[in-house]
Amino acid sequence: MEFKTEYEFVLPRGYVDEEGTVHREGVMRLANAKDEIAPLNDLRVQRNRAYLIIVLLARVITRLGDLPEVNTAVVENLFAGDLRFLEELYNRINEDDATIAVTCPECGSQFEREFGRLGES
Repeated sequence: MEFKTEYEFVLPRGYVDEEGTVHREGVMRLANAKDEIAPLNDLRVQRNRAYLIIVLLARVITRLGDLPEVNTAVVENLFAGDLRFLEELYNRINEDDATIAVTCPECGSQFEREFGRLGES
């Protein structure tokens, strides 16, 4: 199985730039630890925790249409449905596939147990 670090996507509506061009096709890369930690130092995130996803997406979206760069201004101006789409994609590709085989110590039955992300119960 090939380890994949970049994921192509097509926005439901698309980002409309200042010239009126619609940008729908893009690429998102897997997040690293710094991507999830660095935004916590951003004053906009400290003032409004909801801004975290804006900063995160601006860090991990490597391409959107023909735009020279994807920054927080671009992400801020996405349509709400496109923002939700990208947030769901971010969560899906960065999920931990933490499923392990477990044996019950009392009855000896074997089953798989799925664990959530670190810090979740």
